[in-house]
Order: sequence, then structure tokens, then C-alpha cells
Amino acid sequence: MKILIVEDDRTVGEYVRRGLEEQQYQAELVDDGAEALALVSGGKFDLVVLDLRLPGMNGVEVVRTLRDRGVTIPILILTAQDSVDTKVQALRAGADDYVTKPFAFEELLARVEALGRRPQQIASPVYKVGSLEVDTALREVRREGKKIEVTPKEYSVLEYLLRHKGRVMSRTLITEYVWDYHFDPGTNIVDVVINRLRKKIDHGYPTKLLHTVRGVGYLIRE
Repeated sequence: MKILIVEDDRTVGEYVRRGLEEQQYQAELVDDGAEALALVSGGKFDLVVLDLRLPGMNGVEVVRTLRDRGVTIPILILTAQDSVDTKVQALRAGADDYVTKPFAFEELLARVEALGRRPQQIASPVYKVGSLEVDTALREVRREGKKIEVTPKEYSVLEYLLRHKGRVMSRTLITEYVWDYHFDPGTNIVDVVINRLRKKIDHGYPTKLLHTVRGVGYLIRE
């Protein structure tokens, strides 16, 4: 298994790299988020050990971008940030596990081994509800076989709702996932995107899939 370690503290990074190599893993160390994104997107690695505070691009942005691109590689967060909010944000963005510093190498190794044992997806999933399909590998949206053009933000909102099919997702959760709180919580940006999506995937079809739960949020179901 080839592992990418993304850590801007060279001492910590080298410690983790040497420890993993002693366990017969192949390990490579980089200290920049944007560089890590490029390397992982290239398909060279089987697992990522990722710090959150990074130059160029922070760890949550790296995770979210990879998942938005359909990259399913396991990601283990290794960081000194131990607040519940930070953990929740990273896991919701798509991280698979979370270890806080200071840490015991034995625990880190056990978590790496556990992630390595997980069956890897042969192909990115196709989400379906009714006659709507979203192919996450191709980032294509179709209804009754007809391709629907969507913007990147529309796609992200739709994919998020499909991953939680049948569950009501609040505006706050959608904003956190898609925009990483880069918008004022009082903004109506989520409602705007939902309305655009509704026109694209529901207009002209007898069965409506996007539903509003007043005062709570949105869900997708037949």
C-alpha cells in the first residue's frame, strides 16, 4: 500500500513516514495542500494521512475537492485541532477517520491498517432516485436517460442530497458541505440553487423528486 503523508511540520511528517516504512508501507511526504491534491488526483496512492493546517490549501478543502471529483481513496486526518466542530466538518467533507496530536504511533498504525482492509470501490457509485441518475465518476446528471446540464454548485448540492436520500438536510448542513461557510448563514444561496435544480430535474415530470420541508430544509425522494 502506497501512502501519501501531507504534513507541514517536517519533524512530525518524517516521524510518520519512517514509522510506516518500517512497517513495509511505501510512504511519501509533502507539505502543501495543493500539491497533495494534484498527487492524489493522479491515482498514485492508496491512502492519505492528512494534516488540516496546510499552506496553499487547507485539509478540509483538499478532502472536499477530492470527494467532489469522485476520488474515493481513504483519508485519515492527523491534526492538533481537536474541537468537535472541526472533526464534524472534516468527516462531513468526506474524511474516513480522525486522529488528534499528540498521538501514539501504534494507534495511527492500527487506523491505517483498518482503512487499508476496507474493500475499495471498483467504480464510483451511480446514485438513483426514481428516473433520476447521477454518475459520480462522470459527474453526469440524467433523468429518463436525458442528460441535464448543471453547474458545479448545483451538482454538489444534488449529490449531497442523493447521498442522504430520504433524509431532510438543513440549509446549514448544505451550506457547510458545498460552500464551507464562505457565505453568510443568513443568505438564501441554498434556496436559489435548489430552485434552479428543481426547474432542471423536476419541471415537466409528473413525479417531483426535490421536496421542501418548511423551516427545516430539503430532501430528495420519490
